[in-house]
Amino acid sequence: MAVPFSSEVAGISALNEACSRAKKEIGKVVIGQDAIVESVLISIFCNGHCLLVGVPGLAKTLLVQTVARVLDLSFNRIQFTPDLMPSDITGSEILDEERHFRFVKGPVFANIVLADEINRTPPKTQAALLEAMQEHAVTVGGKLNKLDQPFFVLATQNPIEQEGTYPLPEAQLDRFMFNIFLDYPSFEHEVEVVKNTTANEVRQLDKVLGAEEIIAFQQLVRAVPITDHVLEYAVRLASKTRPGTSLATAEVDNYLTWGAGPRASQYLVLGAKCHAAIHRKYAPDVEDVQAVALPVLRHRLVRNYKAEAEGISLEDIIRGLL
Repeated sequence: MAVPFSSEVAGISALNEACSRAKKEIGKVVIGQDAIVESVLISIFCNGHCLLVGVPGLAKTLLVQTVARVLDLSFNRIQFTPDLMPSDITGSEILDEERHFRFVKGPVFANIVLADEINRTPPKTQAALLEAMQEHAVTVGGKLNKLDQPFFVLATQNPIEQEGTYPLPEAQLDRFMFNIFLDYPSFEHEVEVVKNTTANEVRQLDKVLGAEEIIAFQQLVRAVPITDHVLEYAVRLASKTRPGTSLATAEVDNYLTWGAGPRASQYLVLGAKCHAAIHRKYAPDVEDVQAVALPVLRHRLVRNYKAEAEGISLEDIIRGLL
């Protein structure tokens, strides 16, 4: 059942404890990725989707599976390939033995959907997932079918084949709250990973949260108060990324084709609220906005040829704005 919060203070305390327990359990399997795990949990408590980018073998799939197990949520994995059809994601209507059409649900009907190598499928199939991500529903045979709640898409993409077969359109990238980059583990963490994965020991994970509790925490995050100056800082930060506008810096005008839209401002505020709450703060400040700025803005900015020629990265531009 949903968590009853007697007050905002009690709710934030419960969220902090739940997040700490979840990170501890996930850390039994996913070694040395504490910041990544926290970002994924923030997106879940904000009811957002995540794009995980990293070279093969960095446990992106394992991370998503472990999160689903620890949060006691239903989980489906979709391996995206060039021949994947929209019905392979959403499901389809079939003619049963009594000659009646019956809808058979596809793998998108789960609380957590892992979209593996999402950029390797054609635009028509990407559009089917786009509706699910935005509307939390899919339309099949002219009928709207609601998805299970809570619903999250955690997608992976390998930077070695960054363009893939079909580059993700900006409209779909914008639906992801976070773009999280996974780097190679440190030497010490890699030693621990190899030690744990080459033995017979099986790590037992405790379930920390259920679906109704997560929904309650999502409502709590939205209820966290935010001062006007912090909210305006978040909006101003997103506005500064738009070349040709009054707030744009010289670096933005020189190196960006276009910047982040209003959805970035919304996610900066929601992410800052959640980041503050899971660290037992009762209202976000500018530092909380800055803590989520990179994953929120990274996939919403587009460099021009000059930036690519001079080796100016999106991270360089964002850090300059911060």
